[in-house]
Amino acid sequence: MSPLFGLGWLILLLAVINIEAQKKPAINISSKCLGNIMRVDVGPLGGNLLEVAVVFNNSAIPLTPSLASQHGFSMKTDKLGNAMIYVSLLNSFAQNLEDKAFTTTLNLRLYGNRMGEDELYQVSETCQYAAWASREIICDRNYMEVSVKRAAPDDYALPEYPVNGANSKFGDPRRAAEKQPMDTGFRITTLVFFTPEERMMTVSEAQRQGYRIGNTPSRLVLRSPKITPETYTQMVAGVPMTVLTTSTIFDKKWLATQIDIAASCPVLEGSVALTPNTITWYLPQHIDPLISSSQFKLLEVHMGIDGQRLDAVEMAARQYAVTVNDVHIIVEIPIGAVGGYSKSHVQDDQYFTSYTIEPMLELLWTEDTNHEDTRYKVLFPITTPLLPQPPQVVDNTLPEEQIFKVKIGPYASDVTLVNITFPSEVLSVGDCNVRGFNVQEHKSHNSSFKVITLQVPFTDRVVLPMRRGGITAYSLHLTFGLLVLPEFAPFSLTTYLEAELVDIVPPQVSGYCDQANFYVLVQYGTQGFNFQTTVGKQQMTSGLAQQYGFMENGTHFSFAVPFTAPDVVFEAVEASVIRTRLDVVLRNPETNKRLKQFSMACNFLSPLTECFPNGTMTALAVKLESVASLNPSRLTLRDPTCGPSYSDDRYAYFVFTGRSCGTTRKFLPSMMIYENEISLPDEFEASRMKTEEPEYELKVACYYDINTTHAVSFHTRPRRSEPYAENAKGELQVAMRLALDDSYSAFHDAVEVPIVKYLQQPLHFEVELMRSTNPKVSLELQNCWATLNKDRTSQPRWNLIINGCVNPVDPYQVVFHPVWSDARVQYPSHFKRFEVQMFAFAEDQENLSSQLFVHCDVVVCDATNPLGGICNGQCSNAKNRIKGQRRAVSDQSFKHVSTGPIFIT
Repeated sequence: MSPLFGLGWLILLLAVINIEAQKKPAINISSKCLGNIMRVDVGPLGGNLLEVAVVFNNSAIPLTPSLASQHGFSMKTDKLGNAMIYVSLLNSFAQNLEDKAFTTTLNLRLYGNRMGEDELYQVSETCQYAAWASREIICDRNYMEVSVKRAAPDDYALPEYPVNGANSKFGDPRRAAEKQPMDTGFRITTLVFFTPEERMMTVSEAQRQGYRIGNTPSRLVLRSPKITPETYTQMVAGVPMTVLTTSTIFDKKWLATQIDIAASCPVLEGSVALTPNTITWYLPQHIDPLISSSQFKLLEVHMGIDGQRLDAVEMAARQYAVTVNDVHIIVEIPIGAVGGYSKSHVQDDQYFTSYTIEPMLELLWTEDTNHEDTRYKVLFPITTPLLPQPPQVVDNTLPEEQIFKVKIGPYASDVTLVNITFPSEVLSVGDCNVRGFNVQEHKSHNSSFKVITLQVPFTDRVVLPMRRGGITAYSLHLTFGLLVLPEFAPFSLTTYLEAELVDIVPPQVSGYCDQANFYVLVQYGTQGFNFQTTVGKQQMTSGLAQQYGFMENGTHFSFAVPFTAPDVVFEAVEASVIRTRLDVVLRNPETNKRLKQFSMACNFLSPLTECFPNGTMTALAVKLESVASLNPSRLTLRDPTCGPSYSDDRYAYFVFTGRSCGTTRKFLPSMMIYENEISLPDEFEASRMKTEEPEYELKVACYYDINTTHAVSFHTRPRRSEPYAENAKGELQVAMRLALDDSYSAFHDAVEVPIVKYLQQPLHFEVELMRSTNPKVSLELQNCWATLNKDRTSQPRWNLIINGCVNPVDPYQVVFHPVWSDARVQYPSHFKRFEVQMFAFAEDQENLSSQLFVHCDVVVCDATNPLGGICNGQCSNAKNRIKGQRRAVSDQSFKHVSTGPIFIT
């Protein structure tokens, strides 16, 4: 069979336009054998043009629309730029191996948007197909194809007709091929078309009209364009069908024979019924004139998409349905289902969509009269009319989140959001996301539609707040600007959102520093204590709260963090001063949203370098926030062998002399300077770029006065004739501390001063005689009082204990607590414990300030040498005295102890 040449160069071109010029993508090409057809998938084209040519006898023949329909090719493209090329296995250019293997080769040339940009791809596929039915009919998008078997058992007679009888009607045009081997002496001379009247053409005339008639090793093939003058429309079971009936005349000398061929394909108009949600396609079960007898049996019914069969599981997943009744085969497809695509349209700023899908029906039937089987395949592209799609606006705003959340759609995937217009400004999608509005597209996995979501914080300037009593109303006006691609058809959607929120006061954080600690006060907002606290990088746990002296009273809490704590960050070092910072963050425990962030930076005095008269020098290096990955143990002095005497993860402490570790000396007019420096050794510096070791260098210097005169003197002692021993004098040490509660098992650390207390809290004091192992010695309280200043003699003064007794005029009197022996207390007589109510200071509001100091005069008594006074007992009032008096240890037995400041909140 020879192909036809010279039928024009009107090339089939496919194009997809992108909204933005992009680099030409690499296309993906694949091919599939689908029964008696082959499909080649090409895409995405990315805005480029595709030329398809078929390769035959080493020549590339560009396929025009007429050539494609005549020789068994069709093509389509979707809106995403993916092309599909359908090829009949019996196409005119296939390499046919005994009607069992068919090889087709295509050249695909991709033209770029600019001149000179093109790429050539070649795809060749061999499809195996031997299960030919007696008759096979293909209804493609642009042609009809019928192939019939022309060889059969020898005992079936083929009727002979004289040549001059060729103008009569040759039997029933609905019958398939007669069963007799066709002798090679026969040749095709004439085609008779029934329209339904007869019309005769020679083979050359038929081919000029766009028909293709030819032989394969075992079959006769007729291919016709879908619409020709010889086709006509016939109603079959209420469904319009395009019908073509022919007889092919074979001549051999004085004999002629014929083979009758018919094709019938459904017409879109009249075959499809639409509802807003479903496409219903009706195909007659008994297709006239293809079936010549009422006695036929439908053997197989298969449904597919784009020429490929689907199994029952896939059809159920896509919600397709196929039913067969006595009259019709019915296919139901949901509009928008997987396998098709939706296209957007705009009319008068209104949004519409159409839906396109190409279902396939493949039938196999047999007739009892002639025992022939027929395979019937229909590729049936369906596009719905324009369907109105009024977009929905869904307000998902939760006022307590303080973010407007809106969803619009659904839209087909060819719709893009360009900008959003607010009353005061117009923002592109990129500007919105930079602004923190969070614009996103969401597409369902089983639908070609998508929705667009937008989030706008209440705090942005495009949101208009209005207070109404204790409620704030937030309103947002916005217009979405959208485009349909690739037509760039604009349309818009305007909406208005409003939300009301009860005014919420967030928690507040404040604080201050002294020379040793950070003090932090957290006041609850209107939501109460419903947040998590992070100190530095640690979440505030019960253990950390106890370590930092956490105190809470229902409206606020406080804690103190030493400046040496791990949660404190070292920012800078300068001249015996370390600048440190404490970060406190309050978060919502459910959303992890940050409610409040507080940072406090303070300078703490800390000698970093010390110089001793004997030439010894010490230096302290600290790890700063800017060199967080530094390992202090790796630091050295100039001499790399001189490492730190002590180091941990934050400090390195060096001890060296002016003659060691690379220390240098230089002289100035009035002083001598010793200098060294702390840094990473050379071996670490060399690999610092590879290991990302931080750079670190700290200068160390000691200055000594020179050329200075100092006066010294020497005094002799008169010589004695006999040795003597001098009297020496020592002191017993007394300490006063503040307990956490009345168990006296835990105390505020000295580094925690000042101590924060509330007026509702009592103060529990303990006074101890230190370093004494004499059980006969006791400690007694003479007087205790409170002042506002550290000076014990300052005014005003609140008397707490007078001559060992409680102040009789104080409405909130001191309470004494007994002391029992335990693991910490070996001699109870060396301790005194008492409790002071903070309300005692609330009476004097004029003089009360935010801090207090407590002072006591104590007496150390000797029980073996009784004497009067306070050593009588705890209270020295006459009515409370006891007979067993104790004497003070010495005339200088009075000791003075103080504690404070105690901050009152």
